[in-house]
Amino acid sequence: MARRNYLVDGVSTSGKTSVGEELERRGHHVVHGDRELAYRGDPATGAPVDVGGHEHHLWDVAQVEALVADEHHEATFVCGGSRNVPTFVDLFDAVFVLTVDRDTLARRLDHRPEGEFGARPAERELVERLHRSGQATPDGIAVDATAPLARVVDDILLRTRARR
Repeated sequence: MARRNYLVDGVSTSGKTSVGEELERRGHHVVHGDRELAYRGDPATGAPVDVGGHEHHLWDVAQVEALVADEHHEATFVCGGSRNVPTFVDLFDAVFVLTVDRDTLARRLDHRPEGEFGARPAERELVERLHRSGQATPDGIAVDATAPLARVVDDILLRTRARR
């Protein structure tokens, strides 16, 4: 297994992409799961499908396994969310779950760019429902993502150092 591997997850608009970009800016190795690992797949079999909604947003498990086995980096942060996370979550040394309150979620959804998940009314309703239920994210270390981005990343990095 690689030296240290961390998953940064959370409901849509919680800041996974922003955290990943800030970690990269600070020189850390980051994989944007929703860009680099994601595909539309059957939730039961993992087989690719042509259509599908939120429940079909999967990550390629073989790619995740290869990432965590790569020892070229001191630490790898994988940022994003996947519906098949239970199949690989145990590969990570820690899981950080970005949390936001209902008002912050609503404000961020209001400013979601067209074309990004959560911008359309049906997607927004789903994001709000998933936020209420908490069912779209794995168990992990809660990180208050309502704080300024630099503080959110500082908190994650502090906790990774404490886990060494």
